[in-house]
Order: sequence, then C-alpha cells, then structure tokens
Amino acid sequence: MKIAKLPCLFIFLLCTLLFITFIRWNIRKEQAPMTSDFTLESGTGVARVSIKNEIFYGIMFDAGSTGTRIHIYHFTQMANGTPKLDYEVFRALKPGLSSYADNPEKCVPGLEELLNNAKKEIPQNLWGYTPLVLKATAGLRLLPGEKAQKLLDKVKELFQSSPFLIGKDSVSIMNGTDEGIFAWITVNFLTGSLTNSAKKHSGMLDLGGGSTQITFYPYSKSTLTNSPSGYITEFELFNKTYSLYSHSYLGFGLMSARLAIMGGEEGKPLKGGYLLTSCLTPDFMTEFEHAGIKYNIKGQKNDEPLFVSCYKRVLKILEGKVLPSMEIPDLFIFAFSYYYDRAVDAHLIDPELGGSIKVKDFDMAAKKECKIIEEAPGKKPFLCMDLTYITLLLQESGFPMDKELKLVKKINDVETSWALGATFYYTNKLVKHA
Repeated sequence: MKIAKLPCLFIFLLCTLLFITFIRWNIRKEQAPMTSDFTLESGTGVARVSIKNEIFYGIMFDAGSTGTRIHIYHFTQMANGTPKLDYEVFRALKPGLSSYADNPEKCVPGLEELLNNAKKEIPQNLWGYTPLVLKATAGLRLLPGEKAQKLLDKVKELFQSSPFLIGKDSVSIMNGTDEGIFAWITVNFLTGSLTNSAKKHSGMLDLGGGSTQITFYPYSKSTLTNSPSGYITEFELFNKTYSLYSHSYLGFGLMSARLAIMGGEEGKPLKGGYLLTSCLTPDFMTEFEHAGIKYNIKGQKNDEPLFVSCYKRVLKILEGKVLPSMEIPDLFIFAFSYYYDRAVDAHLIDPELGGSIKVKDFDMAAKKECKIIEEAPGKKPFLCMDLTYITLLLQESGFPMDKELKLVKKINDVETSWALGATFYYTNKLVKHA
C-alpha cells in the first residue's frame, strides 16, 4: 500500500519541530538557576526566579587586619522560609588588605585567586544570581580615609568585572558593632536558637587584630534601658525582630593592643630607635609588624617579676576603657579569633576541637608564660603580653575569674566568624520574596 508523499512530509516536519522544541526546552531548563523563591535586586536589574528550585549560594569576603578570607556558602531554602546551610568552602590568604594601602593595585592578584575558588565551586549558570560582598574590618577602619577608599575602589573595580551579583554597597568598611552582631547571628543560627524559640541565645566575644566585640541578647530589662546610647541595636531577621547589646572597641584588638602596650601609635612608624616594653625581658630585642609597619622592640629593665610589671602596664591601657555588663555571669558565651589562638598557644585547648576554659585559666597561663620567657626570652616573646591582655580585657568587661567560655573555630563544620551572619543580612537586602 502506498502512502501519499505530502502527508509523510508533513509528519516528518512536525516530528522535527517537536524534537527541536523539546531540545530547546531542556537547554533552558538546564540553564535556569537553582534558587529559592527570591527576587534578587541589584543596580544592574532584577532576577526573578522560581520557587520550584531551592538551591542558592552566597559569597562573603572578610577583609581583616591580618588577612583576607573568602566564605562560599551553599544554601537550601526550607519550606518554613528560613535557609538551611548545606556546607561552606573557606579559603584565606595573608597579609591583610590594609597592607596594600600605599599600592592598592597589588591587592588584586590575591583577591582574584580567592574569586577563582568561587568560580570553581559555584555552577556557572548560577554566577549571575550569587551575591558577592566584601566587608573590611578594623584594618581599614584604622587607615586614613583616602587610603582606605582607594583600596575599596580597586576591590569594587575587580568585583564589577566579575560574573557575580553586585549591589551598590557590596564593597565597604563594616561598622564594628555590625561585626559583633553578624558574629552573634552566625553562632545562634548554627546552634539552632534562631529557629528554635525554646533554646536560649548565646553571647559572643570576638578578639580581632584591630578591634574586639561583645554581643549578647539581653534577658534583663535593665540592660535594655540602662545601656549607653549606641549599645543596643535592633534588627529584623527571619521575620523576627531582635534587640541586641553590642559594642565594638576599636583599637583594642590584640595587635593594636600590643602596639599600645609597647608605647606605639597606630599608623605611625618609628623614626629610628626602639619601642620599649615592660612585657619583655630586659634588653631582649625583636620585631613586630602591624598594619604593614615594622617596629623594633626592646625589653626594659624591671624591678619586679615580669608578669607583675606587664600586668600593671596592660591595666593602664585598659582601665576604665571597657564597659562591664551585669548580665555577663549568667550568659553562655562563645569566644573566637585570638581568644582561641592564644588558648591553643598556651596549650589550654585542643588545636582542632577547641574546648571550654575559665577566665582564671588565661590568668594562670599568663603567669606561666611570663615566667618561661624570663628564663628563655626567645621563645614566644609576645605570649606573656597577649595572655595578660586577654585576662584583663575579660575582667574589665565584667567576667568573673570562674566564668567559663566556650572556644570553638567551627560549629557543625562551619567557621564561626561574622561572615555567615553578614551573608544572611546582606542577602536579605538583595533579596525580596517574590
């Protein structure tokens, strides 16, 4: 039986058209971003995406005083409206961004190296939907305004040439109080208290190179009503409003404190000679670099044990400069950054697992290390000073000697820095529910 040629040709063309349509539909489907039911907004336009797909990413650069770190977060949007963090990729490099203050162009290769990690980790079809943010902390806060701005402009130029989603405030110096708040968000998100109202919120201490922060949720009404202006901050997250006690002490981070204890000034190199300190043994000489400036250091003669002379000098720097809080003894407190590092150096906690220690453990370790360098001054010369400073910083902040601190670098395998909390906050600014 013969089949007419015209119907056969029609059937062939129809099948071909349907096949091409199917292929194009699949290509568009593969290229569609796997994101949540969010509308991402930036200066370059709006990307509205579907609720059917639930995966999205965030990139946060932490430009600290001693190094620059990139946090790449992989999220799943949950049905209850809160994100679930699936995992984090973390990379870091030294020195800090502020070290390039006199030659901003030199910061570019390192940042490009970190950006390449994000390109490798995030599927290419999601690059344009992934917020990219850099927040600088105390290192840039301590620079002269013009130098800091030139560095930020160079970073912004690099970011704008990247394929990721950039907002108008994606590159900036972060307010010190915000740094504490974002770290608090990170800790309480990872411990579950932000999504479980039955769990009590934890307090947070962060000791960086240039500044230190204290942040906690006040359970006492007197804290809310009697705290100085600027110490209580209100914000909204995950459809709930929080009022936090938070303050950042600029210039009281560990590296800035070292410089002050030894009689130096931020951003001012020595014109010959040495900085003299009672926290090193007499005539012991070494170098100290801070914010790109090298200082020659020399110990001075003491008529009393090293710990005693160092304690007196540190107390002079700290006394009356830090506000104590009456709620501190009743709070569960996490402590990060140099609190952790110096506890490791003093063999108070496991280098990988961290641990719980009391304020008096720092005090005893300070006395021990001061005694050690009296006998062998070349080994860990600054540890006596650092531990003495940490002990007095905690005491001046209202921590009793028996108060326990939880020192960790990670919770559920996620770095406990402010970066995750900041990612939530800034994504919330870029993101509106569809």
